[in-house]
Order: sequence, then structure tokens, then C-alpha cells
Amino acid sequence: MDRFESMRLFARVVERRSFTAAAADLGVPRSSATEAIRQLETRLGTRLLARTTRTVQPTLEGDVFYQHCLSILADVEDAEAGLRGAQPRGLLRIDAHPLLTRTFLLPRLNEFLDRYPGVDLHLGQNDRYVDLVREGVDCAIRAGELTDSGMIQRRLGWLDEVTCASPAYLKRCGVPASVDDLEGHWAVGFLSSRTDAIMPLEFVVDGRAREVRLPSRVTVNNSDTMAELARMGLGLIQAPRYRLSRDLAEGSLVEVLPDTPPSPTPLSVLYSQNRQISPRLRAFIDWVTGVFVDAEL
Repeated sequence: MDRFESMRLFARVVERRSFTAAAADLGVPRSSATEAIRQLETRLGTRLLARTTRTVQPTLEGDVFYQHCLSILADVEDAEAGLRGAQPRGLLRIDAHPLLTRTFLLPRLNEFLDRYPGVDLHLGQNDRYVDLVREGVDCAIRAGELTDSGMIQRRLGWLDEVTCASPAYLKRCGVPASVDDLEGHWAVGFLSSRTDAIMPLEFVVDGRAREVRLPSRVTVNNSDTMAELARMGLGLIQAPRYRLSRDLAEGSLVEVLPDTPPSPTPLSVLYSQNRQISPRLRAFIDWVTGVFVDAEL
């Protein structure tokens, strides 16, 4: 394994905190990865990684070397990409909500694959907070206001939000005519993976956001389950309109309080500020930005 490949492997071990995961990411046997790092430490004359039975952590020297590796590897990729006719290449790991992926990305994915034949994609589909560096993800598409200072955010658009409930629920509890009529109503509780708290309902009244907390008999941390519980008549929910468009069209859910909707939710692509952006990631971000410029959100 040459020096650049050893540096790439070392950087991935630091990020994944695991020889096994890093070796799998780069398609090399774990034994080869272990031996390459041993040779790297021998050549540098210092210990780069502190190993335990559960995890791998960089030493102080290893952390300094890791930062240098990121800079050098990014420069190499940029130099290669700058050659005439060079194309971005390599594996790119993306994470996005499953329905968002199916609704917006998959219909146009062949455009990206045809444009960049040297790039392979792994599409992770989560409905939770993802530690991009630790889990080896290059970028994630997420909705909501994000406060992680370790991430760079590029805005993709704004998602229209809707408040709705099932016809059975509204027949049983009544149709609220205003936000003040919500007393006595129920909501399906949604637990935020970022805050570990139940998210309140939000309504824009006279140009100002107003939060309302309703009791919940069932609390979930998955938006698909939340929608199903709403169809079952267990309370009000709020979600991006695109997620519930079929339910609204078929009548399994009914929009309520349309004159005081929730604030639109920002949609962003996130990537680590501690890494220099690779040509393949830059290509994907530019492409996905165009996808959402053309999309009906």
C-alpha cells in the first residue's frame, strides 16, 4: 500500500473509530488495514492510534497527522480532477430520509450517474441524526433548523408544512376553527432525534409563530409511523406537505387550520467542515441543488 493509500486508510480509521469499518469502506481486508497502519506508525516513529477492545482513538500526534492527511488527500484529488478530461471518481456516501430519496432523488438519479460514471453511490436512508464523520457519511440531506457547528450547510429549499388529522379523529373530536379551538385535542407526539424532546405544533398567526403543546397518548421517533398513527385517528400531526400529498388526495388525512399553517421548514445538504470537499462530493452537491431548484416543494 503506497503512502497516499495509507494516509487515506488512516484518515478513515480515525473517522470510523474502527479498523473493520474503515477496511470495509475502502474494500481491503482488515488484516491488510492493520498491517498498513502498523507500517505507517513505524515509518513515522510515533503511535498514531490508541486501541481498546471497543474503539480506536487518535493520539495527540495522530490527530495532528489526521488534519495533515485531510489537506494532502484533498489536494491530490483536486490535482487529479483538474487534469484535462479527468472526472470525479470513487464512492460517495449520502444519507437522506427514505421518502425524500424516493420522491426527489431517485427519479433523476440516472442523470447524475450518467454525468459522473466514475462515481458510485451508497444511499443511506435514516430518519434520525447521523454523525457524518463517525459513520463515514460524506453528506446528509436534512430538514429543519440545524445548529451543529461542525457542519457546513447549503440550503436546498423550503418545505411547505401542513397540519392534518384523519376524518375519524375529526368526527370524534371536532374540526378546530382556530388555534384557540385546539384545547381538548390530541397530537401524535414526535420525539426529535436532535433534542430528545417532543416537538410542539407550530402555527403562524398574524405573521408570528405560535407553539402549542397538546397531550399525546402515543409518542414516536419515526415520521412514517407518525403518519400511520394519524391515519388511525390518534391525533393531529404536522409534516411537510409532500410527505402527505397522497393521503390528502385520497382523503385518509384532512388538512386543518389551513389559514394558520406551520412555518416552512428549511431543507439543507450538510457536510463536515473538518474535511476539504472532494470533487465527487462537490459534483453531487451541485447536482442535488439543481434537483431541488426544479422540484415542487
